[in-house]
Amino acid sequence: MRNTKQTFLLLSVLILLQAITGLVSAQEIQINNNVNDSLPNDVKVGLVLSGGGAKGLAHIGALKVIEEIGIRIDYIGGTSMGAIVGALYASGYNAKQLDSIFRAADFDAFIQDELPRQAKTFYEREDAEKYAVTLPFDDFKIDLPKSLSKGQNFYNQFSRYTQHVNRIRNFDSLPIPFFCMATNIENGSQVLLDKGYLPEAVSASGALPSVFSPVEVDGILMTDGGVANNYPIKEIKAKGAEIVIGIDVQDSLMDRKELNSVTNIMLQISNFRTINDMKTKAPATDVYIKPAIEKFSVISFDQADEIIANGEKAAFAKYEKLKRIKQMQQQSPQKFKIETTVSDSLDIDIMSITGNDAYTRSYILGKLKLQSPAKTTYTKLNEGINNLSATGNFDRISHRIINTDNGNALLLNVKESENKMLFRFALHYDDLLKTAALVNVTRKRLLVNNDVFSVDVALGDNIRYNIDYYIDKGYYWSIGLNSRYYKFGRSIDIDVLDQFGEPPTTTDINSFNVDYRDFTTSIYFETLLKQTFSFGVGAEYKRLQIFSNTFGEEEDTPRTVFDDSDYYSVFGYLKLDTYDNKYFPTKGFLFEGDVHGYLLSSDFTNSFNQFSIAKANFGYATPLSDRLSFNLGLEAGTKIGNTGVSSLDFLLGGFGAKMVNNFIPFYGYDFIGITGESFAKVLVHLDYELFNKNHLNASINYANAGSKLFSTGDWLSSPEFSGYALGYGVETFAGPIQIKYTYSPEVKESQWFFSVGFWF
Repeated sequence: MRNTKQTFLLLSVLILLQAITGLVSAQEIQINNNVNDSLPNDVKVGLVLSGGGAKGLAHIGALKVIEEIGIRIDYIGGTSMGAIVGALYASGYNAKQLDSIFRAADFDAFIQDELPRQAKTFYEREDAEKYAVTLPFDDFKIDLPKSLSKGQNFYNQFSRYTQHVNRIRNFDSLPIPFFCMATNIENGSQVLLDKGYLPEAVSASGALPSVFSPVEVDGILMTDGGVANNYPIKEIKAKGAEIVIGIDVQDSLMDRKELNSVTNIMLQISNFRTINDMKTKAPATDVYIKPAIEKFSVISFDQADEIIANGEKAAFAKYEKLKRIKQMQQQSPQKFKIETTVSDSLDIDIMSITGNDAYTRSYILGKLKLQSPAKTTYTKLNEGINNLSATGNFDRISHRIINTDNGNALLLNVKESENKMLFRFALHYDDLLKTAALVNVTRKRLLVNNDVFSVDVALGDNIRYNIDYYIDKGYYWSIGLNSRYYKFGRSIDIDVLDQFGEPPTTTDINSFNVDYRDFTTSIYFETLLKQTFSFGVGAEYKRLQIFSNTFGEEEDTPRTVFDDSDYYSVFGYLKLDTYDNKYFPTKGFLFEGDVHGYLLSSDFTNSFNQFSIAKANFGYATPLSDRLSFNLGLEAGTKIGNTGVSSLDFLLGGFGAKMVNNFIPFYGYDFIGITGESFAKVLVHLDYELFNKNHLNASINYANAGSKLFSTGDWLSSPEFSGYALGYGVETFAGPIQIKYTYSPEVKESQWFFSVGFWF
């Protein structure tokens, strides 16, 4: 009897211990990182994904193996790149779909916030294509920018891919409950984000310091979660995970030989804490997966194939442990059907804008090129948001689209930039204007909220300036004031001397030096037509001085003056520019039409009658293959009316300079090599991109020039002038570097042209 009681008591204790064992956490039951079979019948599995930049692509490879085995993931916690991959997976995408998404992504554009050129307005486009360096300059103190990128491109694309869950505010309600980690940049504490707007939370978690600007969420300024917690194992267990699968793509410590640069030394210091944390976090992980990512960097996105494969290989090495987890689950993972090819069409019925104080609703809508209700596309919406970001007037632009009883509502929230002043700088050389350093100071919100005041001064062989004041009213008529001074000196063949005035009766020289100076001030009003064309009208004052010191009109006159007149005119213009690149376009259209009516003049030459000048420029670019593109250019201009003023005739020739007035580039001839009151020109251009941003090109251009070409029909006759060019160009952060070898069969001479940096 006693033995029976002892046996019964022993069995009762064993049963009780087994019950207790079934209720303890995975951390308490794991032994030497081996999964214990005494877990509950349907174990809850948590997935931890660490940060690591491009190395985080290994998460995708590991997820492929986890899916193949059939493990149900009940919770996902991630940091930085782990948050990006984890959020998409938690939203319902499978590993194969993630592979497709990340292989198609342009990570260079994400990191550098390269905004599509056609998304910008004409004013901002010209602004962006002039300066190599832009720095904050508030209180006349040069500062450094907060980051390389605002992360706007990433935010836009991520919002689009998570559109199907955009109404979910509690991340526990996602197909797989999810959270991510960020860091409070003011005090360094960790922030767990499991509520709010998913793209905003993930952007905060992945705001890599110095690369992406900090993100403000609920009044807290946040940066990359890896600073505070790069592997949130404790947090996922607190969510209810009984078994934890962790994928660690963090850096390991470098040896002395690798500590050979400031970058590597700073990276080593920043890794001390995270690597030290893993001494306890790795053993606490039930299945710890560590892909071989040592040879990759945080920006090795171009090696995605190898990184993903290494993640798959590392997970497969844990196949038996992962299979045992699957055997401990009764329910299979839920299947979700999400198309990776997201529909681009979009209907917007309602628009709400919040956060704007200095900038009006019409200003914002004008930059977006959007009014509601509207049928548009995600591509155009993102382009509009990028254009709004390109103004530099907003630190952050958050948006989401929700379905309401009244249709789709676009909710736009902006955070206006506190920076009002900029210092900008650029360098340039060409054969006409020679060497120049461009210094710019820009002041925003000088007199009214929507204005920009900008002063350019070009210091070098030919000092010149450009002053702009622009009040941007978006969809309404914007107002602009401009004043510029432009000068150069050039040796010109004696045969074109009559372009500037009556040549001397006797001279034994073949060429002469001409000094050309233009001072112009204008006021104009412009608006958008059909959200595409820029249309403007205005009035202009011009002082034009053209003279030569090569010879004087009389013995006691040191120089010959060809023009020294004041001109007063009115003008109108129409512009369309969808080129993807100003200097090396591969697709898009260009149209520039301009009419100037000259009404008054001080008439230095005593030959002025009212006249007009009309000109138009059309361009079309299209790709012929992945690297070869074709560009067709058609350009024409004419004087209308009888006048003896020749100083505003068309001047063809040269390449690489910022052309003003009626200067027209033309291969085969030097600057001011061809003159006429009217001209017609055609250009055929082929460009082959040998490798990234390196261009080999060939061009042919033909032209007719003379008086009244269009009224006589001579513009359709066989070309009088022709030229051919071979060139090589390189795109750099400071602008293009180009060299051109040109030849014309008419003059039987070749010309070399060089251009370095942005044209201004």
